[in-house]
Parts: sequence; structure tokens; C-alpha cells
Amino acid sequence: MGDLEIRPAVAADLPAIVGMLADDPLGAARESPDDLAPYVTAFERLAGDPNQHLVVAVREGRVVGTLQLTIVPGLSRKGATRSIIEGVRVHTDERGSGLGTQFIEWAVAESRRQNCRLVQLTSDATRTDAHRFYERLGFSASHVGFKLQL
Repeated sequence: MGDLEIRPAVAADLPAIVGMLADDPLGAARESPDDLAPYVTAFERLAGDPNQHLVVAVREGRVVGTLQLTIVPGLSRKGATRSIIEGVRVHTDERGSGLGTQFIEWAVAESRRQNCRLVQLTSDATRTDAHRFYERLGFSASHVGFKLQL
């Protein structure tokens, strides 16, 4: 990975993480980088759960990417454990650099290390570039996802 470090996120990374979450048309409408309080609460919950892996990619001391990997034990597929990749973001300056590929490859390798038999993710239906990216990495659009806002 050269000069890229992928490490667990720490509380001091939250401004950079939230900034990346808000830095696109979808995120701009649902994130609030000016009020970090709810993100601090969420971070504390994540940090206390051994099945949650919130990580950042750091280059030259600067956070340039983030993702969350969740490990989910289950009964289906003969008791298989699966992982879910969420909240993948790459800083605007790093898009097209190969960081996204390295990040997903890290998540897949970590899923194997955690004895997962399946890696899954969802991507907003409007993110067609992201869909092509994930398909290029071997993911297939095998299911239709549903969400219910609460």
C-alpha cells in the first residue's frame, strides 16, 4: 500500500470522516458536519462493539478515506458469518488514485481473516459509477435492497 495506512478510526478522526460523509449530493442532505455530537455518540457505540470496524485510510498524516466493516454471525448458509461494508468514502483529492480499490481489498481480506463466508454491501441506486466500481472488483448485484426510514 506504499505510503497508505489503514487503521482503526479514533475520535480525533471524526471531523475528517464526517466531512467526507457530507461531501457529495446525497451526504450533503443528510449529514451535519457542524454538529459532531451525534457522531461522537455513534463512534462510542462502534468503538465498544468488537464486531464493528470503523477504519480510516491515512496518507501523509491526513485522513483520506473511511469505511465501516461489520461482522455478522448468522444461521443461514450453514451458520456462516458475513461482513457488511458501509459508509465507504474517499476524499475528493484521492478519487481515481486506486485508494478505493485498496480499501475494498483490505475489507475483503479482513473479512476472510474474520472467517466470513460472504461480503456484502449496498450502494444507493443513483450511484451508477460506484456500481461499476464494485462489479469490477467482483461483487455482483444479486439482490434488491430495501430500507425503511424510522
